[in-house]
Amino acid sequence: MIEFHDVSFTYETLDADGNPVGKNGISNLDLTIQRGEFVVLTGLSGCGKTTVIRLINGLIPHYYKGTLSGEITVDGISVSESQIYETAKHVGSVFQNPRTQFFNVNTTDEIAFASENQGQEALSIWERITEAAGVMQIEKLLDRNIFELSGGEKQIIACAGIHVLSPDVIVLDEPSSNLDHHAIKELRDILRRWKANGKTVVVAEHRLFYLRELADRLLILEQGGIKQALTGDEMRALSHAESERLGIRPVSLDKLDYTGSVCQKVSDTLSLENFIFTYRDGKHGIRMPKLVVPSNSIIAVIGHNGAGKSTFVRNVCGLEKKCKGTLSLSGRRMKAKERLHNCYMIMQDVNHQLFTESVKDEVILSMTEKSIPDDVKEVHALEVLSQLDLAEYAEIHPMALSGGQKQRTAIASGIASSKPIIIFDEPTSGLDLVHMKQVAEEIRNLQRMGKTIFVVTHDYEFILCCCDYVVWIEDGMVYQNFWLNEEAVSKLNDFFNN
Repeated sequence: MIEFHDVSFTYETLDADGNPVGKNGISNLDLTIQRGEFVVLTGLSGCGKTTVIRLINGLIPHYYKGTLSGEITVDGISVSESQIYETAKHVGSVFQNPRTQFFNVNTTDEIAFASENQGQEALSIWERITEAAGVMQIEKLLDRNIFELSGGEKQIIACAGIHVLSPDVIVLDEPSSNLDHHAIKELRDILRRWKANGKTVVVAEHRLFYLRELADRLLILEQGGIKQALTGDEMRALSHAESERLGIRPVSLDKLDYTGSVCQKVSDTLSLENFIFTYRDGKHGIRMPKLVVPSNSIIAVIGHNGAGKSTFVRNVCGLEKKCKGTLSLSGRRMKAKERLHNCYMIMQDVNHQLFTESVKDEVILSMTEKSIPDDVKEVHALEVLSQLDLAEYAEIHPMALSGGQKQRTAIASGIASSKPIIIFDEPTSGLDLVHMKQVAEEIRNLQRMGKTIFVVTHDYEFILCCCDYVVWIEDGMVYQNFWLNEEAVSKLNDFFNN
């Protein structure tokens, strides 16, 4: 049993000048989670979901510092008074960004790490790794370099490590954020197995569709407290309209409407010729002899984990120097070096591109046009932050934000840049319904400004919300590319349901 008794927590963070600033996590929370119960936490970014997870696994107060009051117990043992390694024997964690919990380069070593750290027998660990690989269908991911895996593949490796450890309580923070729908189905099967084995599972999540049959309770958080609690049956009965009224993602993807703008009369194109790139292993990469897409459009780049989507967009923006081929935009040919100056990319892991001491400075950094005065840049940065509900965090250090807020900070930087080609790699990772729609509207604004936008995404709702063209990649090659309209939505259904 997990119990919260009048728990409040405020993070200690700093503003741009190094002054301490309190950032609320949760406030006066009372919550009981029964042994073997499957509980889903959802709500706006920054509502306290991740804080609850960190309180259960002991990262608060042992790693994340702040002001804590009240008591949290797991099976009667106080989490705050126990050493974190003791809590780790009973509580396994899968984080939103799996990189933050990796200690090894080799995938098999990483899967074994937590169990080895708990002193389990080597033979038992290896037997459980073999069993987990079969159950999760990840044999091809064993003995791989973690840094060569896609974001979704890394997340599955993190889940495999917890499966091998087999703790009584498992907490997961946005586990589907980087997974394709095939991998989400695998994750759902893992969660179902954990539940059937009597594990207590707590999932902080925005994407609810894959959890609808598993949840015993859905807790909607707001400003650090429980706004509404639904039973599993009440959750499953929610219509799309009711979900939207509650400010949460739909609990089913069936019969979602296509609301994206259809911009199918364009005279200019963006074309790629002889786009070839191979990683050092000689097996993975991309091979695209010819691809022509409409410029000034919002192009969804889809495909299964490891298909080559992120590799594709990294080559589009010139980040891979060994990429062969050229990109032509409206007849202007650009090799890799010139593409670097004409593309702005928001990475899948935004922690890689947050460099400054404040959110405002992060956005200003992206404005590379030297002719724009500094005061004008500052005004524009604050305008963009306001559009994305980030104005109140303008002077806060970016690394003190929640995952969703970091994502929106990186998106704000892309919006503020003056580049003609903007690339978003999983822009809705960690975003709630409201902010997903805000980001969709800002991307449509970029389109109205004449930008060409590539969006690598597994988010079916987001594609229907704003994209008008699709490039479907598998095995490093273009499988299909097509305009997105009501008739073509069936092709998307084929991808997301198979």
